[in-house]
Amino acid sequence: MAATVAAGAAPATADTLASPVVLEAGTGIHHNTATVTYERVDGTVNSVRIISLAAASGEPDCVWVEWNDPKDTGDGWAALNAEPACHGGTLEETLNRVIKAPKGYQLKVRLAAYHDGGPEAVHKDIAKLV
Repeated sequence: MAATVAAGAAPATADTLASPVVLEAGTGIHHNTATVTYERVDGTVNSVRIISLAAASGEPDCVWVEWNDPKDTGDGWAALNAEPACHGGTLEETLNRVIKAPKGYQLKVRLAAYHDGGPEAVHKDIAKLV
């Protein structure tokens, strides 16, 4: 399942409003959700402020909310939450964190759920930000 929030990479205007992105992955006891609230940074291209995030994990899962960091040397995804929500738990974080990428790079967030102890994301949802 993939969700698109907004298309294009034009600079934001002075009246930029916060936008929520809802992510969902998995079904049944593996149903995981996250909401990322963000706003574009005025006068810049490919720059958004992550205002907050909330996540809830399925019973056997651990959930990370990540963004596609162009500087990440691993799998290209960097965590936004400090700790994962695990085993049916929830988390809410106020971040006020600016993420940015070079012109032409599509900023995205994803919900990645891992089965307890597993190294691979087994349930994912990805959404474009700008």
